[in-house]
Amino acid sequence: MATVLLALALLVTGCSRGGSENAGTTAGPGDFGDLKGICHPGKATGAPAQGVTAGQIRVGVFTDAGFTKDPEFVDTAKVFTSWCNAHGGIGGRELVADIHDAKLMEVRQRMLDACRDDFALVAGSAALDGLGVKDRLSCLLPDFPAQVDQVQNSGSDLQVGGGANAAGLYDSYTGFHQWLFKERYPSSANAIGLINGDTPITRVIGQEFAEALPVEGAKIVYNDLYPAMGVPDWTPYAQAIKEKNVKGLIFLGDFRSLAKLEDVLSGMDYRLDWIDSNSNSYTSAFLQLAGASLSAQHNYASLGSTAPLESASTVPVIQQAKAMFAQYAPGEDLTFPALRALSQWALFAKAAGSCGDALTRKCVYQAAIAEHAWTGGGLLAPADLAPASTVVQNCFNVVEATPQGWRIPDFAPDHGLFRCDIGPYRFTGDYGRPMTLADVGKSMSDFR
Repeated sequence: MATVLLALALLVTGCSRGGSENAGTTAGPGDFGDLKGICHPGKATGAPAQGVTAGQIRVGVFTDAGFTKDPEFVDTAKVFTSWCNAHGGIGGRELVADIHDAKLMEVRQRMLDACRDDFALVAGSAALDGLGVKDRLSCLLPDFPAQVDQVQNSGSDLQVGGGANAAGLYDSYTGFHQWLFKERYPSSANAIGLINGDTPITRVIGQEFAEALPVEGAKIVYNDLYPAMGVPDWTPYAQAIKEKNVKGLIFLGDFRSLAKLEDVLSGMDYRLDWIDSNSNSYTSAFLQLAGASLSAQHNYASLGSTAPLESASTVPVIQQAKAMFAQYAPGEDLTFPALRALSQWALFAKAAGSCGDALTRKCVYQAAIAEHAWTGGGLLAPADLAPASTVVQNCFNVVEATPQGWRIPDFAPDHGLFRCDIGPYRFTGDYGRPMTLADVGKSMSDFR
């Protein structure tokens, strides 16, 4: 159950580290990628908001590490705050990360803690994040999440960045899937399969794909769920995939389960044209588990608008991120979600720094949503961070799992590392909606 629920957000880990802080870059002190001086000394004097004193800014970081045993958001918090404070903090204020371990089911309890103590939430995530959004809005706590998972939270009010795509109204995988079944493997379009973990989050995503794919030009011939507690024998699922002659398979769940399924498929000598392994598989661990199956099956993952770790030779900020991990969290992995988290830390630092001594929640939020071409120092395709309900992000990139490791295939990028020429499909079904301030009897006039 643990590994399946961890994968529900479909945003994943990848392993890489090494180097010295500014190797291959021209970054100066307090620069993050092409963001200049986001951390720097100063002489703050006031205590204008909860969690802010003349010497500190206290922010909350959500994690499920006590359940998943995955410390990536905790590690990233340690790395960024240590790096930022070494360069003077936010205008002289020390950046302090208050870790809130939801342990999967304690989201609301930890949110109440954050409401009591923190200035904002920054660069964290909880799989069942919808359980805390009502309390967060009630206490007017801004959120800069590393990733969002449940519909109630995706694009909710007072939230900036984190992958929410037009409040969940659009299929952010449209471009990636159309590249797979229209360009890379056009003969697969009439034989698409879906297999999802039987959980609240993946069920909804599966329903969205079932609506979108036929309109986008694909025919679904197989659609199944597997138990969230795990599958002792993947043979029946593999046989069903073979009997339906599935050529392209979209898998929503944990990469360990996918590796087992692929092992059975390969043992049956059944080779799919492609598998959307989702970004949860983007790890060295998946490569090890999948083993020989990587020669038989073609696994692809969309990383959305985030640069892949394999682009470090051409993306200086990824080199810098690796060096930061090596310095402040030696031995820990720089993962794909950690890259996303670093972008959110940088966003918060820049926005908070722009507010100067009079740092308030309203100021930092308004500064963040005024970023209309945010790249996180070079980690992302340019994104408009205006409230999610008004913005559609459609850039994507792709990585492929091979026996030699993850690599970047030719998917015809047209904006640097990214491809942005395929507009996302807008859902017509009702799959829920994000919460608003009005849902808790509040409005922006209450926000200070």
